[in-house]
Amino acid sequence: MPVTPHPDIRIGTMAGKGRRTAEYIRHLVPLGFESFQINFWQHFDGLKLSQLNEECKKILEGTGITVSTLGIYGNPLGELPEDEVTRRCWEECIDQARSFGTDLICGFTGRVIGKSIPDSLPRFREVFGPLAKRAADRGVRLAFENCPMGGDWHRGEWNLAHNPRAWNLLFDAVPSPQLGLEWEPCHQMCQLIDPLPQLKQWTPKIFHLHGKDASLHWDVVRTEGVIGPDPFAFHRTPGFGDTDWTRVISELRRFGYRGSIDIEGWHDPVYKGDWEMTGQVHALRYLQKCRGGDFVSTPPTP
Repeated sequence: MPVTPHPDIRIGTMAGKGRRTAEYIRHLVPLGFESFQINFWQHFDGLKLSQLNEECKKILEGTGITVSTLGIYGNPLGELPEDEVTRRCWEECIDQARSFGTDLICGFTGRVIGKSIPDSLPRFREVFGPLAKRAADRGVRLAFENCPMGGDWHRGEWNLAHNPRAWNLLFDAVPSPQLGLEWEPCHQMCQLIDPLPQLKQWTPKIFHLHGKDASLHWDVVRTEGVIGPDPFAFHRTPGFGDTDWTRVISELRRFGYRGSIDIEGWHDPVYKGDWEMTGQVHALRYLQKCRGGDFVSTPPTP
C-alpha cells in the first residue's frame, strides 16, 4: 500500500548505508516510512549517484515515498585529501539533487582544526560562498546539521553550526537564502539549551529535521555537573526521550514548515542492536501521532 503522508510534513528515516543503500531502502519500504534521507560519510563509498538514483527510483516507484535530502558529512573546510573529496561530493550532490526529486543537501559546515568559530569564518566563506552560488544556480538549498561533534566555541574538527551565535556568524559570512539548518532538539538539549524557544526563533531557517531526541539526567547535573564521570545526557530515538514533539511539530506548522523529519537512529542506548528497528518504527508511529494522526481533509465551506 502506498504511504499517505500529511501534505506538509513527512516522517521518514535516514538511509546511509554506502553501497548497500538501495537494498537497505528496499527492506524499509514496507515499514511505513514516508521519506528517506540518503546520507554519506566523507565520500560516496565508490557509488555513482546517477546509478543509485536509478536504483532508488525503481524501488520507490508507486510507493508515495520520497527522497527528502541528500547528505554529505565530513570536513569540507579541511586541507586533507579526504576533505577535498568531501568538497567535491558537496558539488556533485548539488548538481544531482533534483534528479533524486529533492532540492536539499545537508551536512556539516566543516571546521578549521584548532581554530575558534570566528577564526574559521574566512575559510567557511571561501568554501561555501561558491557552493551557495552553485546551489542557487540549480535551485537547491544547503542545510547544516547542529551537531557539535565533540567541538566547542574555541576548537573542534568537524562542524561550526552547533550554536545559535555561530549560526548568526555563518549566515552573516555567506548571506544567502540558500543556506539554512538541519536541526534536531537532541544536540541542543545535550548543551543544556531549551530547544523550544530556540525553535520559535529559528524556524524560518530550518530546512530539515533529524528525528533524534535526548534524555537529560538532572540528578547527575545537580550533583556532579557535566564533566564528571557519569554521563548526564543520552541520545534517544523519538518517543523515548524528553522532547515534546507535539509542540515541536505545532511550532513548525505555525511558521509554515514544509519538509521531512527523518529519524536518526543507531544512537539509542536501549533500542539498539536487534531492537534498533523496533525503536525506529515506534518513533515513526509516535511522530505520526504527534503530527495529528491521519490527515483528514476539511470539507469546503458552503
